[in-house]
Amino acid sequence: MSIKKGDTVKVLTGKDAGKQGKVLRMITATNRVVVEGVNKIKKHQKPSRSLPQGGILSMEASLHRSNVMLVCDNCKKPTRVGIKFLDNNEKARVCKKCGEILK
Repeated sequence: MSIKKGDTVKVLTGKDAGKQGKVLRMITATNRVVVEGVNKIKKHQKPSRSLPQGGILSMEASLHRSNVMLVCDNCKKPTRVGIKFLDNNEKARVCKKCGEILK
């Protein structure tokens, strides 16, 4: 996948379009990502041992990965991701706009 946990992404569509956040979790089986502070939902939680009060929790829901775009650290713009082979035959992700290798 071109997006990894810890990357900064920009949301392209939906109610949170234009917002940026850090990827908290990748769900590779369904091609979905959970982005920090984006697509917030309310979850009604019963009281349990870990949460004795119960109540209504606010948490991030997943987005399809086609609805987010990686933001380059160097040029600070949303970009597509390319693949480049380094001298030691390792793959590296590359920004399509500035050509910089992404970490």
